[in-house]
Amino acid sequence: MSCDEFVAEAHTMHTLRHRRLVQLLAVCTREEPIYIITELMDKGSLLNYLRNNKLSPDMLSVQDLIEIAAQVADGMKYLEMCKYVHRDLRAANILVAANKTVKVADFGLARLIKDEVYEGHGRVRFPVKWTSPEAAHEHRFSIKSDVWSYGVLLYEIITFGRVPYPEYPGKTVLHKIENGYRMPKPTEPISCPDTYYEVMLNCWNKKPEMRPTFDYLFSHFNDFLVSSEKNYTE
Repeated sequence: MSCDEFVAEAHTMHTLRHRRLVQLLAVCTREEPIYIITELMDKGSLLNYLRNNKLSPDMLSVQDLIEIAAQVADGMKYLEMCKYVHRDLRAANILVAANKTVKVADFGLARLIKDEVYEGHGRVRFPVKWTSPEAAHEHRFSIKSDVWSYGVLLYEIITFGRVPYPEYPGKTVLHKIENGYRMPKPTEPISCPDTYYEVMLNCWNKKPEMRPTFDYLFSHFNDFLVSSEKNYTE
């Protein structure tokens, strides 16, 4: 990352203030290397947290996983309201603190969109398995392409950090998706609840305008947390 890119990310973090986004505390720019100082998220990335927890005797429950999904949706709901696209939403870019608190991080690719769509230019690399078809093929990014990525993140959460599309390389995944393929409902290490999988499929609708909003996604998961986890158990 160049110095200019580093400062741009710091500016984005300073602009965005929400309890579910990692907060910027200070930037040291007097001399290189430049440092960004953020709040402490001492459990590291959600990806590693999930993978380590899978091997723990105190493995996260389904309700714990739903709560994580709700927290991420809450942060993304704020970006949606502010008309920002993240463009790199995945478990590796979510950070974890005490008491299972998670926050969206890594705003290096985040952009403010003046219209409904941001058209990327230049040679920016994106994580293929998390990227929506319209973003991968046409470089058209919107909050709906973030929703697609969120659906893949839901897969990571419910599988405790498994790599999505484990049987296919990235280039094959793009072709498979274009031909209608979607990842099947996970069955291990825990059985994915039907209602949870339905949300994943809705996020992967080929038509961006048919995908749910983050406002809806947060309300959906939060409602189940408030009422009960009955519909998420078998």
